[in-house]
Amino acid sequence: MNDASTNSLTDIAARFGARIAAATAAGTPLRIRGGGTKDWYGQAFDGEPLDTRAYTGIVSYEPTELVITARCGTPLAEIEALLAEHNQMLAFEPPHFGPGSTIGGVVASALSGPRRASAGAVRDFVLGAVLMDGRGEALRFGGQVMKNVAGYDVSRLLAGSLGTLGLILEVSLKVLPVPVSEASLRFDMSEIEALTRMNEWAGQPLPISASCWHQGALSLRLSGAEAAVAAARRTLGGAGLDDGPAFWASLRDQSHAYFGGGGSLWRLSVPPAASAIILGGEQLIEWGGAQRWLKVAECDAGQTDGIRRSVAAAGGHATLFRGGQRQVGVFHPLAPAVAKIHDRLKRSFDPAGIFNPGRMY
Repeated sequence: MNDASTNSLTDIAARFGARIAAATAAGTPLRIRGGGTKDWYGQAFDGEPLDTRAYTGIVSYEPTELVITARCGTPLAEIEALLAEHNQMLAFEPPHFGPGSTIGGVVASALSGPRRASAGAVRDFVLGAVLMDGRGEALRFGGQVMKNVAGYDVSRLLAGSLGTLGLILEVSLKVLPVPVSEASLRFDMSEIEALTRMNEWAGQPLPISASCWHQGALSLRLSGAEAAVAAARRTLGGAGLDDGPAFWASLRDQSHAYFGGGGSLWRLSVPPAASAIILGGEQLIEWGGAQRWLKVAECDAGQTDGIRRSVAAAGGHATLFRGGQRQVGVFHPLAPAVAKIHDRLKRSFDPAGIFNPGRMY
């Protein structure tokens, strides 16, 4: 990068800082926004837009070290294309939801794709970050890990914060090699049988990198060395899944037919061993049983409470992912002790409450 580009980016960061400091002084809410591909996620929120897309570019990438650092406005597609040149990937398979997706939004939303159960979540791959707080100051976390007064690893806390703690200026992520071999299989079986099988297989040395049950069919993806994938295919049986890569991409980006139509889409996070949860509507199950999607007609506050009680009884929590009456609360209510921790973190980084107010709770 030449000096002019560096100076330009420095100026952009300085303008961010000045605007944030002024917003804090005036108590003016700011709406942090990249490509806007996940504007629908979370509670309704307002504020003056703070567009991150000008702050773009790869800061560093060391393929041999399996680490990439990029500015918040860098397109996800640009990062994935660079990694692909070196046969590497973001192992948590972040959804795109459109060409405008940026790496800042990827981390802030912390949404993972089909590989999450085997590879890990977004926060598991965050090594460090630069955060601009409500005072307009850039704070660096990671490396020699800087922690706040409560002792939290802040760089990982930013994953899933939806921009409520501050503006993520840069993020460093661990990357992994692309698997040498992959194959997809399909089995005809009921929901109960699929949950049983997925939990049994999870305890065996099988290279399962994704799973999905829907409408009487269980689909699996195997990833790893050629010999390991071939051996797993012989062990598991099943039929080959036509156009496997497109199928898993449709789940990642929710372009699969299941996610279409109206109504309310719920994301249920439960222990993989949890039995079938009878809630009405249509379900799609991923992550070895740990993520269960529920599609129902528009539901009122009473029905919402019933869904959350049933999921909580199974040891999990429920998020109103899309549609529905957002005023009932998108995210599962926090326990009082956890809510206090959230409040302390928010006040520490954003004392005036200007960043994406109302986006989470």
